[in-house]
Amino acid sequence: MKRIIAFALAALLLLGLAGCAKTPAPAPTAEPTSTPAPTPTPEQFRFTRENFPRLNGSTAMVPLGQAIASVMLGETREEVADLTNFSRTTQSYRELMWGQADLLISGAPPQGIYDEKEEAGFEWDISLFAVDGLVFVVNESNPIDNLTTEQIQGIYSGKITNWKEVGGDDVEIVPFQRNEEAGSQTAMRKLVMGDIPLMEAPAEYVSGAMGDLVKVVASYNDSAAAIGYTVYYYAHDMKMADGLKIIAVDGVQPSAETIRSREYPFINDSYVVIKAGLPDNAPAKILYNWILSDEGQKLVAHEGYVSIRDVG
Repeated sequence: MKRIIAFALAALLLLGLAGCAKTPAPAPTAEPTSTPAPTPTPEQFRFTRENFPRLNGSTAMVPLGQAIASVMLGETREEVADLTNFSRTTQSYRELMWGQADLLISGAPPQGIYDEKEEAGFEWDISLFAVDGLVFVVNESNPIDNLTTEQIQGIYSGKITNWKEVGGDDVEIVPFQRNEEAGSQTAMRKLVMGDIPLMEAPAEYVSGAMGDLVKVVASYNDSAAAIGYTVYYYAHDMKMADGLKIIAVDGVQPSAETIRSREYPFINDSYVVIKAGLPDNAPAKILYNWILSDEGQKLVAHEGYVSIRDVG
């Protein structure tokens, strides 16, 4: 039954996107649909497994990577899963520089990557293609619905240690963090903390995977003590916030509208990146341009990410 539903969803996606294509590509041979895939430019180019760019990037972008590969190759998401083994934000930039990846869909790299890039003499083409928000999640039984930026900084610098200090219950705050290689950790330092040092978290309060963090915040000690951060896509659109509550910051609730308008304070930009100087007919350059096109932006929005263009 699940496979039938998956096939139906894939068919709907291909039908919607194909309607936007200027020139239909040859029909894919793979199940579950005979609907032509959208045509990237230049016209008549067809992606195959042999020429498809090696994708990499942030783990939060894996579903989008699977959607791109599925549409371009005419295969199901399950069939293209082997093409989207993303190695997280920081490492993905290294693999692009090392020639082990062809195209990234990722959050911004940490400063150390810029240093490595300069040392290696590597140049890239990088373009904003989507925006996301760094959001904060608590157990749904926590009475707190809003925190100010200053309160969040106090919690994660170790100055605020009890929920009653921010209007909540008399419960110790357990602030979870991501590992240093994670894009959300880079965003936390850059967008939220600034020059304020993050407290050194005990090892058991550091999560290696995005999904693990939201799950542990929801279930930690069967209490409402924990708080954590993740990207809006994971907490909202992937429905990974069961048992959790996404709180407002400075009175602004994160949503696609408040993130795209940048009314929400913690905006995390997402980039598509390739090696600089590729010819226009290089598969990675073709896919890079397609992601930035109206068709590509519609797929970004369809998958639940906040596209830089309001494509509906």
